[in-house]
Amino acid sequence: MMKSTLPWFSGRFPLYLAPMAGVSDKIFRQLCKEYGADVLTTEFVSAEGIFRRNERTRDYLDFDEIERPIGVQLFGANAEHMAEAARQVIDWVRPDFVDLNFGCPVNKVVAKNGGSALLKDCPALAGVAVAVVGAVAPMPVTAKIRIGWDADSINATRIARVLVNAGIAAITVHGRTRAQGYAGAADWNVIGEVAAAVPVPVIGNGDLSSAADVAKRRCETGISGAMIGRAAMSAPWIFSQTKQYLATGEMVDPPALSERWNFILRHCQLAVRAWDAEEPAIRSMRARLMAYSRSMPDAKRLREKFSHVSTLAEVEAIAEENILQREDAQLPAFVAS
Repeated sequence: MMKSTLPWFSGRFPLYLAPMAGVSDKIFRQLCKEYGADVLTTEFVSAEGIFRRNERTRDYLDFDEIERPIGVQLFGANAEHMAEAARQVIDWVRPDFVDLNFGCPVNKVVAKNGGSALLKDCPALAGVAVAVVGAVAPMPVTAKIRIGWDADSINATRIARVLVNAGIAAITVHGRTRAQGYAGAADWNVIGEVAAAVPVPVIGNGDLSSAADVAKRRCETGISGAMIGRAAMSAPWIFSQTKQYLATGEMVDPPALSERWNFILRHCQLAVRAWDAEEPAIRSMRARLMAYSRSMPDAKRLREKFSHVSTLAEVEAIAEENILQREDAQLPAFVAS
């Protein structure tokens, strides 16, 4: 019988926004929350940065009350420093849970024995989990893992049992190995094996690009929740679509083109307000805008235009042109009598 100290699993199937470096900042998290994301997590934060009281690291911890329930995700390999960092996080911002990153495949993290490197070292991984759980009790601690280091060392079920024994309250499993990075297909059979093997909620992650994907994987694997990452970058309304589909079996259309553009412009405006400087804010939005273009008509041309924008006025002009082009394309052709 699955047990949980996390109230958002009580009789529900929560949808998580994945923590994504450079993406899931406070503005984007709140926009996804408006579209129905149930649980949010900060961008991953270096435990060493917190331990050394690095000011930039503290910025990553900033969130507003409306974002709850929210977790702070930490990465690092030194159990003592991870525990102290987790204590400091709680003193500073009091999140709803602490999440441990045992899945990041990025070289600079793995090189320091962090992220998915710990999947190769069960004793070290267990040491980190035990230390953090002990340091922050009774606050719940969760963990995110991959299915293994590479195809020859798929050990997610074993790792999950180690984490449960360490006191971890829920486990997110990304269905790829570290070696895969974000290429190839996620292995949902392994995610299902983990869900069947442990008595805590397992959240499935990987290749969830539509409401139907989430429903299918929930049915096949018995996961207790789903984490959506890259699909939300281009279509954050995936959360509301998924909730509707799970509740009624009906697929809701995505927002109209004008509503999507209003959303994009609002994101840009919020970024400008947060930066208090228009040009650097809009330049920082270029990659985000290119992600949004994937759900828009004429995406290739939009990407080209977005790669050069520096002002709100430029984004507004692109929006106006895109909407007008779409409307023109949908007008019936004039037929002479």
